[in-house]
Amino acid sequence: MPERRRGITRRQVIAGFFVLIGLLMLVTYLPQLTDTKPTLSKLIFGIPGPVLPVPTAPTQVGIAIFYVVAGGLALVTRSPSLASRPSDTTHKPQISARTRVSTAMLWASAVLLFPMILIWATAGKQANVVVIIIETLRSGTPIALGALAGIYAERSGVVNIAIEGMMLTGAAFGFAAYVATGNIWFGVLAALLLGGLIALLHGLLSISFKVDQVVSGTVINILAIGVTGYMRRQYIIPKVSAIQTANTGQSLATLPEISIPGLAEIPILGPIFFIGKPIFFSMLILVLLTHIVLFYTRWGLRTRAVGENPRAADTVGINVSRTRYINITISGMIAGLGGAWLSLEKVGGFDDGMTAGKGFIALAAMIFGNWTPFGAFGGSMLFGFSEALGIRFQMLKVELFGGPVPTQFLQMLPYVLTVIVLAGLIGRSVGPAAAGKPYEK
Repeated sequence: MPERRRGITRRQVIAGFFVLIGLLMLVTYLPQLTDTKPTLSKLIFGIPGPVLPVPTAPTQVGIAIFYVVAGGLALVTRSPSLASRPSDTTHKPQISARTRVSTAMLWASAVLLFPMILIWATAGKQANVVVIIIETLRSGTPIALGALAGIYAERSGVVNIAIEGMMLTGAAFGFAAYVATGNIWFGVLAALLLGGLIALLHGLLSISFKVDQVVSGTVINILAIGVTGYMRRQYIIPKVSAIQTANTGQSLATLPEISIPGLAEIPILGPIFFIGKPIFFSMLILVLLTHIVLFYTRWGLRTRAVGENPRAADTVGINVSRTRYINITISGMIAGLGGAWLSLEKVGGFDDGMTAGKGFIALAAMIFGNWTPFGAFGGSMLFGFSEALGIRFQMLKVELFGGPVPTQFLQMLPYVLTVIVLAGLIGRSVGPAAAGKPYEK
């Protein structure tokens, strides 16, 4: 049969993007190769650590050439989806060696974006790479927790766009419990419980009452904004003012930092992974635990079965509604923990709308990771890097087109990255088959 003609594919768009970036870099940095005093980017690896001087222009030219070659090869190579397909559909289509190489080079190009941007930003300056990685992991913590919350809900067949509201509720009620009792750990527990309770409301509307799950999630997000705003004005602000007056203006504490003995002294890896605060460590543990639960336990198998084909799961004796209720409750508790990170681990306070869209970015990270824990973690760290990069740009006073990069541009980086990742890199993504569909027994 003749091949059906197709329009421009996402692979070609990505390849064209890298070719364009490579050409722009060549135009920018080729003239600088002849400088008698080359500009150096001084990168520090460790706290403290040795300074590694990186020649800016030669390094960027090398990356640019790789981009042009990788993008050009992908443009002239047939996409795997267009590869010849045998008539026997039980066999996978053959993918040529050149296609595999071009795909690997595209992924390598995506990874090279990080050092490319860092070297551009630190030209003539210095930056601590370990500190940037630490900022990335810490900034990505609430997004990763929100993404894990989404995985538990959607893997069981419930679309959870209420993550934003659950995080906001956890942040507000967790901090309110802290100022009421003086015990910050009680605040964390309250954030978990309130996140779970508001998730149960979402479950009641979408599972039992068969309300459209997107509408239910939207209502919960709006409800959370109103309830937390009212609580802040009527209770949190007066209570915090009274506490600060009694303590002569001293600010409230955040969760204590933990250093794991023996492991924290490991060069580079120690400060990154083994020195941090409790919710950060909880996030790392939850990523691994969620992967094990979903793919190596009976409960995980039942959850995925309910999310893909609830009627078949019901036929073999799995209680669909109960499975969904339990998973949506777990989802809300994890989202509440993400809110507690904002109010109790990072800031030591609560402001209206302090989640600032992180719940929606978490959904994008979940989709980016194809509804898998490790993939969602990677997507979350991508958005965390954009936040860390914005902070670093302001500290380094990075210039663009002859002037400093505007603060507003840096603040919108995570959201622009969300659009680029979803539209350009992911495109149409297919989640669990039954997600968003109420089950009629």
